[in-house]
Amino acid sequence: MFVLSSVVYAAAEATGVPYQRTGGIFEMVSHAGPMVKFVLFSLLALSVGCWCVILLKVRLFRRARKETHEFIELFRQRKNYVGVYRESEYLEDSHLAQIFRTGYAELNRLSKSLETKSLQDLKVNPEVLLENVDRAIQGGIMAERQRFERFLPLLATTGSTAPFIGLFGTVWGIMVSFQDIGMKGAANLAVVAPGISEALVATAMGLAAAIPAVVAYNQFANRIRTIEGEMNHFSAEFLNLLKRDLMRRSKQDEQLSESPRLAAQD
Repeated sequence: MFVLSSVVYAAAEATGVPYQRTGGIFEMVSHAGPMVKFVLFSLLALSVGCWCVILLKVRLFRRARKETHEFIELFRQRKNYVGVYRESEYLEDSHLAQIFRTGYAELNRLSKSLETKSLQDLKVNPEVLLENVDRAIQGGIMAERQRFERFLPLLATTGSTAPFIGLFGTVWGIMVSFQDIGMKGAANLAVVAPGISEALVATAMGLAAAIPAVVAYNQFANRIRTIEGEMNHFSAEFLNLLKRDLMRRSKQDEQLSESPRLAAQD
């Protein structure tokens, strides 16, 4: 813009057309037409919305990473699932904690439906139990993914449409400038350049809104894919541990049921 203003000023001196140097981008915006102003304010609103989303997502991902590390340590040191469930209640932003709590809640519901006092008393086919828990966990994974993806469409929409909105404002401003040229009957750089420079502000504003939105969207989308992989890996690990525990308890029950029979035979 500074270079364009300098050229305009030089052209004005060469042609003898008076030209007053503008006070900067804000003065150019104030002199722009109603349509260009509407485009600029629309882009400004999109940019502000995108930066709000970016800040919220950065905070969310940082808390999710921190609380997930805490949950992994808690889960690795577990003595029983009940303790992990209770102590993970405050880890609301940890995706792994929420997946575990979803699966454990399904176990509790199954325990109550079978009218057993505790999970240790469950006497059901492990495969059936694991299928129910797995369905609950998959639903939890979808819910967590939706939570992390919330408001991301705004970034995608801004990144893809803001440059075109800015281009529309520029084209409209240039059309108005040419209309002014026709009315004034003068067609030199000193007359054309001020209107064009005002119109080009819309393109610059569109790019300023789109570039951070595209970069942030790609970063967040990549992070969400990583989080989804972590959730799938943890769900498989949790189901394997649960299956192992159920098979061990089932084997213990069989041994206990066979002991009286062996004693009676003796």
